[in-house]
Amino acid sequence: MIRIALYQPDIAQNTGTILRLAACLNIEAHIIEPAGFPASDRAFRRAGMDYLDQVSIVRHLDWTAFDAWRRSANARLLLLTTSGAQSFLDFTYCDGDTLLFGRESAGVPHAVHQAADARLIIPMRPGLRSLNVAVSAAIVCAEALRQTGGFDAINGR
Repeated sequence: MIRIALYQPDIAQNTGTILRLAACLNIEAHIIEPAGFPASDRAFRRAGMDYLDQVSIVRHLDWTAFDAWRRSANARLLLLTTSGAQSFLDFTYCDGDTLLFGRESAGVPHAVHQAADARLIIPMRPGLRSLNVAVSAAIVCAEALRQTGGFDAINGR
């Protein structure tokens, strides 16, 4: 199973889009607090997140709690970052990998970069800063699921 983790997300609409992606693709979603908006189930429901009952959301109080969880789960941490060294297309994904996406406004701190098992980038035209985090999550999740047979599992094959 591939997982998505969001590091202190700041934009509720992007988080809602990623949670819908996770629901539709049967991907576990992790939210590393604090978020820049109310991130309770009640707040998501009020925002029209009608897929909330279909997604597995794991909340972590902070980076330390998340990092302890992922180490105990023996999950590889793959950071998607504009300063990545390797294209996400040239990486070999495994069941249990966790795809980490940073804050829309600031990415992740140096300590989080250092903790990642791999730092991946989405190739883009020179001079452009970055893709929307929800778009990035969809692109990378699709490749990770393709490689690990995750789409077959969703379809019951």
